[in-house]
Amino acid sequence: MSNIGNVWVFVEQEGGKIADVSLELVSKGAELAARLNVKLEAVLLGNNVAHCADTLFSYGCQTVFLAEDPRLEPFTVLPYAKVIMDLIKEHRPNILLFGATMKGRELAPRVASEKLAGLTADCTDLQIDDFEDKLNKKVYTDKLMQIRPAFGGNIIATIVNTWDDPQMVTVREGVMKMDTPDPSRKGEIVKVDVALSAQETIVKVIERVRQEKTVNLKGAQIIVAGGYGVGSKANFKLIHDLAATLGGEVGASRAAVDAGWIDHDHQIGQTGVTVRPKLYIACGISGSVQHRAGMTDSKKIIAINTDPDAPIFSVAHYGIIGDLNSVIPMMIKAYKAKA
Repeated sequence: MSNIGNVWVFVEQEGGKIADVSLELVSKGAELAARLNVKLEAVLLGNNVAHCADTLFSYGCQTVFLAEDPRLEPFTVLPYAKVIMDLIKEHRPNILLFGATMKGRELAPRVASEKLAGLTADCTDLQIDDFEDKLNKKVYTDKLMQIRPAFGGNIIATIVNTWDDPQMVTVREGVMKMDTPDPSRKGEIVKVDVALSAQETIVKVIERVRQEKTVNLKGAQIIVAGGYGVGSKANFKLIHDLAATLGGEVGASRAAVDAGWIDHDHQIGQTGVTVRPKLYIACGISGSVQHRAGMTDSKKIIAINTDPDAPIFSVAHYGIIGDLNSVIPMMIKAYKAKA
């Protein structure tokens, strides 16, 4: 497949620390590159970030395009887009992956627009397959199947880009599994000349205000999640109480978030975060396919619901049919009695 370009991952970093979503994409990119028999390469921009290359090699990158320049810190979209466009024109990758983060969602559309390439946003899965265009009676081989929820998460769409390369996507955080790094892996660093005009550096960051997230669902080993069946914002105190008792984090379904009972940072599912804790307790969650997609890889799942036919029971290891207002206090009492 020598006519196919390589697979690229845009590496997002902050202060020299690589974002988890970028390492997730490197892990997935290695799989895609192996399927196409091409190289996995990373695009790393910033200043004084060369040390990140060893981490990228350990996760499977074979080449790191390293662009270091004081004008690339902090992130602003114009210089980043210019550097990446110059690299695309020179090296012609086949696939380019971005995280669906604030940076990725700002950068990827600008690059796609400049390149006149297709872009699929917020993907939850990526596969390589052949695509038959029945309308034009043409078969495209080894195309990237770009899988994402659509219409508010009510359907799953598979999108294929038949335009010129690169095939570009943004991918949600947490949906791709991060491989185990191998420090013995090595690769090649290609230093990039950063050519920026005054026009591309016209935007200056005057001040940065950060607000850290209060919840880390991706790293949580225990999650207690509440759905619309909790009944009210006041009742969500039960979910918080159980999570605090077990030393876990609080999650929620989209319905609970849409109802205003809890912040979006806690949302789990295709339109939220994908989690893989050791223990997941679903309270008052019916278990739509969109929610299950974000938590079915949990090691142990306990479901509490008054409806014995709720779909959540199809993925639960243990099911409790009952009112969570009665069940949760009993669970807290029983746990404290043994603690």
